[in-house]
Amino acid sequence: MNRRTVLEATLLGTALAAAAPADAQTTPPQPARQSRVTARDGTSLFVQDWGAGRPVLLLAAWTFNSGIWGSHIVALNAKGYRCVAPDRRGHGRSDMPMTGYDLDTLTDDVAAVIEQRDLRDVTLVAHSMGSIEAVNYLARHGGERIARLVLVAPTTPFLVQTEDNPDAVPKPMIDAQNAAIAQDFPRWMGENEAPFFMLDTPEVTRAWIREMMLSVPLPVALACRRTISFADLRAAARGIDRPTLIVHGDKDASAPLELTGAKTAALIKGSKLSVYEGAPHALPLTHSARLMSDLLAFMAA
Repeated sequence: MNRRTVLEATLLGTALAAAAPADAQTTPPQPARQSRVTARDGTSLFVQDWGAGRPVLLLAAWTFNSGIWGSHIVALNAKGYRCVAPDRRGHGRSDMPMTGYDLDTLTDDVAAVIEQRDLRDVTLVAHSMGSIEAVNYLARHGGERIARLVLVAPTTPFLVQTEDNPDAVPKPMIDAQNAAIAQDFPRWMGENEAPFFMLDTPEVTRAWIREMMLSVPLPVALACRRTISFADLRAAARGIDRPTLIVHGDKDASAPLELTGAKTAALIKGSKLSVYEGAPHALPLTHSARLMSDLLAFMAA
């Protein structure tokens, strides 16, 4: 670039600046959203925060991180929604403390995200383990900031068999599953992979999920699994007074419909249960288009 070209470019820039409205010259740039939220115990939580408009908070499944919601975030942003998706402590890019994997601490982490991002009129979407955090959030922190609730293949209301919960999973069976995970997590994943996906789920997707799950430290994975198993959220579900959509596959081997989604729907007054025929547990992956359609319709109602 020669001196004349530089001079012309400088003069043009000066002229454009002079012609611009005064407020355009003085308005400071908007601060960028930070990728971190600090939990009550100081744990740093990684948060994806994309788009503008009414917020949708996306909570992931056991050993999944916020990356699972990528295509949903893009689709919701295109429809004018803001999407906020945290990595649970011990997962993804969040800190990995030795403690804090009990239900109330995990729930308070969700509250920290909502409060520090000042989210209001929120559609709370929770897959699998995320459902216990979502339901407990409404019981523990109230529904002032929550407009509606979507539970995708939930593990609520209570998985373990007790005298007052006879049609559930016997504790010895839960203990045996946890022992198998503790002994050889990759092998356990391989033995349980087939019913988690659809037959046409690509290998690249399966490999991505295996890598995601194995990236979670085993003590964290086991602690979270124990929290899922023994979280009794029957009373919390009965207290929900927000419009609620529950989506569940009738071939879900991880959280069978009759033990989880159907029982949760029976407890939440006025909730709608949508059953996907032939669908497994990984609905955000295997049935993403249908799930997105149902979600958009529910939020527009």
